[in-house]
Amino acid sequence: MDNDVSAGSTTTTTIAGRLALGITLLAFGLGHTAVIDQVTAADAVTVAQYVGGVALFVAGLLALRESDTASGTAFTVLGALWFTWAVSADNQVSANAAGLFLLLFALVALTLTFAGGDALGQGVYGLLCVSLLLLAVGSFADSAALGKAGGWFAVGAGVVAWYAATAVLAHWPTGVSRRAAGRGVTATG
Repeated sequence: MDNDVSAGSTTTTTIAGRLALGITLLAFGLGHTAVIDQVTAADAVTVAQYVGGVALFVAGLLALRESDTASGTAFTVLGALWFTWAVSADNQVSANAAGLFLLLFALVALTLTFAGGDALGQGVYGLLCVSLLLLAVGSFADSAALGKAGGWFAVGAGVVAWYAATAVLAHWPTGVSRRAAGRGVTATG
């Protein structure tokens, strides 16, 4: 394992942004899984508004100021989306309108996944994309099972985001070396 972090993700702004995103995704995802008694996604609204919305948006602006375009774009856009979700959570909308919002949110996550960056960042956005797609389809189809599955993918994305931030601070591995990945190994005989 390498302890190096690629794609400039060692800035304190990126670490703070990933922690904010991780906490938000964990709260949002656990609320959808219903694994904790009497905790729902609605209980994540405050975390989504202030941590996922405001703090993540500010981290994005700071990252853009530091010329970290990838993190800056991701954090500002996701911050705006989390804030929008949080402030509109009390509004009564149709299941199809909620599904459409989640689907549009998933497209943003898909863009962030393909935008590049380090593997952990792409993993976070890829898991978030799958989560939001499952939640969107679950909303369109009125399927609680798809909603729970989407919640678990959000939990996974939150864990990866938390790990990506914590790994930098704790000097844990953040990548797989080429040799460990099977490259550079030759067979003899």
